[in-house]
Amino acid sequence: MGRLNESKTSRGLKAYAWLEHRLGLIKPLTEAAEHPTPSNNASWWYVFGSAATVLLMLQVVTGILLALVYSPSASEAWTSLNFLNHNVALGWYLRALHGWGSDFMIAIVLIHMVQVFLFGSYKFPRELTWIVGVVLLLLTLGMAFTGQVMRFDQDAYWGLGIGASISSRIPVIGAQLVHMVLGGPIIGGATLSRFFTLHVFVIPGLLLAGVGVHVFMVLRHGVSDWPMPGRLVRKATYEREYHELTEKTGIPFVPDAAWKDAVFAAAIIFAVMACAFFFGPFGPGGQPDPTIIQTAPKPDFAFLWIYAVLAFLPPGLETPVLLVAPVLGIAAMLLLPLIASEGERHWARRPVAVLMVSVIAVTLGIFTRLGTYTPWSPIMNAWSSDAVPVKYMHDRTPLEREGALVLQDKQCRSCHSLDGHGGLRGPELDSVASRMTEDQIVRQVLQGGGNMPAYGNALNPSETKALVSFLMTLRGDGLQPAIDASRQLTHTAQSDAPASPTHVNAGLKP
Repeated sequence: MGRLNESKTSRGLKAYAWLEHRLGLIKPLTEAAEHPTPSNNASWWYVFGSAATVLLMLQVVTGILLALVYSPSASEAWTSLNFLNHNVALGWYLRALHGWGSDFMIAIVLIHMVQVFLFGSYKFPRELTWIVGVVLLLLTLGMAFTGQVMRFDQDAYWGLGIGASISSRIPVIGAQLVHMVLGGPIIGGATLSRFFTLHVFVIPGLLLAGVGVHVFMVLRHGVSDWPMPGRLVRKATYEREYHELTEKTGIPFVPDAAWKDAVFAAAIIFAVMACAFFFGPFGPGGQPDPTIIQTAPKPDFAFLWIYAVLAFLPPGLETPVLLVAPVLGIAAMLLLPLIASEGERHWARRPVAVLMVSVIAVTLGIFTRLGTYTPWSPIMNAWSSDAVPVKYMHDRTPLEREGALVLQDKQCRSCHSLDGHGGLRGPELDSVASRMTEDQIVRQVLQGGGNMPAYGNALNPSETKALVSFLMTLRGDGLQPAIDASRQLTHTAQSDAPASPTHVNAGLKP
């Protein structure tokens, strides 16, 4: 038996030697895994990068399996996902793993970036490592957005429409960019095909390449040592001090430090599996239908804060904020290690960094919370559950009372409140006639504007007249009706103008 085992071991060693001689990869990989790192780096705070890499592998594997069934066609995408949910064994679970893995990956990458920022690990000589990390974060968000489009349900359709609307505001190249992304002037089959290519080939390829470069630079410069108060980073001395610290306290990354990475990554994978099992996959919701405009599409969790910010921004600030804020934010992240490459690393000595992280985290948390229940959105049952208050029906003509019925039947109160009841999307109607003239109300009802859709095709002339007649009675507590100042000035000017000769002569005629 002993000779048999020795023979098997000898054959195994020969096979290993044969492969190593041809490939030359096993020894470098072993040396990379066992590279020394300062002993104080064996911390639970240094496990997020490894966990993000493991989640990326999960996304790649589950994505390949989903692509075997998914059909990137505008007419079949929604059906293929429902087929996966209901007709393929554990197809729903595979979709759930992929969806929850995406959310967990975004969260872990964000936490990793915050940890690196607070620990000052972006400083010399790891500036490029941080810059590549920022690019990887953007690619991760791109994967999440294109993944939502793959569902091609009502949320995905309108979310893509909003994204295209934002892109169209970019000066000079906006229209061309939208046409290139959508594959034409509208969202259709070419759109889904292009997003499928981005989601399955382009972005994952860039992510894998970026992760490879990121890991290579970590191995080249070493894992950033634990920050100590008063230990400053100086370009002239840091690398020498780091090597001295590694020689004095260094331990092999595998297995002395990596076991914590492995335990945490396993816990994250189990958490993804549990969420997938108990909460299931995301969608698909209703089939995409551009004719349904009374809808409240929501993005996935990672983008809820953008959804809330856009809802609260005044229309005049939307374009500046959308075009300027992201550019400034990304530029600041990319330039950070180039501007602050030396100095203190410990968070206790960097109160501005801690304050920045706290403010950003609280802001994102608040807007994400607001995005989950959208307090500004239409209350879709307001029109049926709340009658027009009685006080607004006193001393009204039959035509005005007919207008109150139109207000209810056309669901105007889904977006507009009356006496404190109704939707919050549009302005309240209690004093609308004191803010808008009759002509302005007619134009707004028929043509829409702002957040309001046009109802010109939904109302016949008699309904429009009745509705406007009722709205003209809503002037609040004794307020005067709105007037058209331009018309009043024109009338005054005409009254004060001197009579023309024709008028004079006409007045003299018998």
